[in-house]
Amino acid sequence: IFIGALAFGIAGYHAKEIASAANNIEETTDVPSEGLTDNKDDKYVSAYPGFKVSSESLHDGKWDDICSNASGENASPQLSWEPVEGAATYVIYMVDMDTNNFLHWKSAGITETTLPQGWASAAEYFGPNPQTGITHQYNIYVFALKAPVERVKGGLGQALKLQEFMDGLDTDAEGNSGNIIAVGRIIGY
Repeated sequence: IFIGALAFGIAGYHAKEIASAANNIEETTDVPSEGLTDNKDDKYVSAYPGFKVSSESLHDGKWDDICSNASGENASPQLSWEPVEGAATYVIYMVDMDTNNFLHWKSAGITETTLPQGWASAAEYFGPNPQTGITHQYNIYVFALKAPVERVKGGLGQALKLQEFMDGLDTDAEGNSGNIIAVGRIIGY
């Protein structure tokens, strides 16, 4: 909300300058604490229907320390959502939106809709670790797919080309497009 107000209040700023200002925010107030059901405000997934994702690892808009790589146990957050009709599998990406879409979590071939805290292996999850005094936004995307994909792009620690990777998810292993049914999101800091 703060970033949005800043964007509307400062006419003439370029998107790059606003993003740079967002990186320096030390205090975040009034942040979302629940999964979102509408994707209209996310340029990457606005074309897809949304579904609610919740987490017991998110309190007052902030991910629990146990999920952190620096101060915690590097345990992936607990997640849950209602099954999406027609979904055969789910893919999860956790992205640091303030650091060139740095990839913190990538899991594929998921058939469960409730994942306990620490579910992801170290090969799939690298917890948040921003500089001291800096707050970053971490979005978790849960993609509901009609069919498995041949390859889920992206590696931990890479700057994620989110649109390109999502386009890859939208084509199943047999080359059929329209594979993404819906995208659930949850945002934490």
